[in-house]
Amino acid sequence: MEGKVTVTINDKKVTVPKEYTILNAAVEAGVKIPTLCHLDLHDLKMVNRTASCRVCMVEVEGSPKLAPACATPVNDGMVIRTDSLKAITARRLSVELLLSNHPTDCLICQKNLQCELQALAHQLGVREIHYSGERTKYHLDTSSKALIKNQDKCILCRRCETACNLVQTCGILSALNRGFKTVVGPAFNLPMAETSCTYCGACVALCPTAALTEVNHIPKVWEALRNPRKYVVVQTAPAIRVAIGELFGMKPGTIVTGKLAAGLRRLGFNKVFDTDFGADVTILEEASELLDRLENGKTLPILTSCCPAWVSFIEHQFPELVDIPSSCKSPHIMVGTIIKTYFAEKHNLDPDDIVVVSVMPCIAKKAEAARTELAIDHRNNVDIVITTRELAMMFKEAGIDFDKLPDEDFDYPLGETTGASVIFGTTGGVIEAAIRTIHEWKTGKSLEKVEYKELRGLEGLREATVEVDGMELKIGIAHGLGNARKLLEEIRDGKSKYHAIEIMACPGGCIGGGGQPYHYGNDEVIKARQRAIYQEDERKSVRKSHLNPAVLKMYEEYFGKPYSEKAHKLLHTSYSPKERI
Repeated sequence: MEGKVTVTINDKKVTVPKEYTILNAAVEAGVKIPTLCHLDLHDLKMVNRTASCRVCMVEVEGSPKLAPACATPVNDGMVIRTDSLKAITARRLSVELLLSNHPTDCLICQKNLQCELQALAHQLGVREIHYSGERTKYHLDTSSKALIKNQDKCILCRRCETACNLVQTCGILSALNRGFKTVVGPAFNLPMAETSCTYCGACVALCPTAALTEVNHIPKVWEALRNPRKYVVVQTAPAIRVAIGELFGMKPGTIVTGKLAAGLRRLGFNKVFDTDFGADVTILEEASELLDRLENGKTLPILTSCCPAWVSFIEHQFPELVDIPSSCKSPHIMVGTIIKTYFAEKHNLDPDDIVVVSVMPCIAKKAEAARTELAIDHRNNVDIVITTRELAMMFKEAGIDFDKLPDEDFDYPLGETTGASVIFGTTGGVIEAAIRTIHEWKTGKSLEKVEYKELRGLEGLREATVEVDGMELKIGIAHGLGNARKLLEEIRDGKSKYHAIEIMACPGGCIGGGGQPYHYGNDEVIKARQRAIYQEDERKSVRKSHLNPAVLKMYEEYFGKPYSEKAHKLLHTSYSPKERI
């Protein structure tokens, strides 16, 4: 068969494409070979194939040496044994050697029970370490507000390098030094806060151990909830409701919106709000800004500004373009601002006594909440940010049987939302929500068919032309910072043809965020979450942001109208060039 080869794995013949590795062929044959450093990002067409861990060693007939299955191409007639005593012994030896230079604080490790090295040691029956000697010792890097780097737990798998350099093209992480002193980190092993890291969390999402983890804000939330002098409000992003169920044994894409509201209420929050409300407000402001740019000959294209990792990316990597993104704050920052202004005034609350907690699908929101340019009267709009994973930990700590919770609604008014705000959770959703509003504002007619299928999908780069009142709007969409770079280079070089561009740092958008349940590049999980997002949109009675009655009432009572002077003061911001390190 042309382009095919036949190999035998554990006495089973299988015919596979000739470009396959032994590991690929084993999958086709239904044979399980343990791996650790290997990672196949199917949807991004990228593979981490460093063969550094040597866990996938197999025996090849006629070869005196064992071969790493992940990096060894197949040949026609190859005979392979994955279950020989020699291969099994080598596998266990590799894991024991990794453990010999690894902390054994598993019980208090942030990745306990979610660590791939721990799971592999259990799978291979490693009960003692037969090797001892010098161990590496590095300072814990807690310099950033988003992630922690613990090089003592690094196994040199280089997955973070693949994520940072190939997927996101940030170029922050690489191997340093040689031999026993080899370590993965920024140039000169600088603290992460002193680099151009965007805190997108791709490295955290793909790290198999706890070498890279998010900053843990759970204790801060418990402390706030225990303080009787604080009025603690929580908000949850759209992507959380289609992912957190996975951490309680539910299928990917299970919609748990009502259970999420119920669970948060049981944790003791004074109010349980929805970041989707902020997404609806974002659309009114961003759509107004786009129309202003179109009608008054201002800077185009406009770039969405909901994703803080992407904003950090343009500030560091393309500082000459910082006037291009929308000036809108991100939805959760808008909600925090509204809580500490409009909501506080209506309920006679002192903003200094309010603690706003955001549940977000990414770790970049932790760093974003601390940005001084987003503050109002020197007061942070959002005080604490926790990820989907952290919230699940809190539910478990509180003994909440999540899947048994009844469905409840979010609190009014910042819990009243539309279908347009829900689709913010996936790539293409922000710009689709904006087009729904722009169409009705421009035509004055009701948009009966609100789905813009041409804006949907999971291709890394997409484009579409949408007709609005006789005007052809050219839309660009990118998810993943590597794809964003291509569009930004076009803008920089004066070659961009778009009126508006949506960019999300994470593959798949927020549903694939660095704070979501670990899925290790499984694109089927992302697809399931995306389908759920659109299902949630379809279930909503109101599917256009500018028709959200609670939002309209707020504008009437407080902001006046979208893009007003007061709205601009409180809901918009500016960006500044940052040094590229």
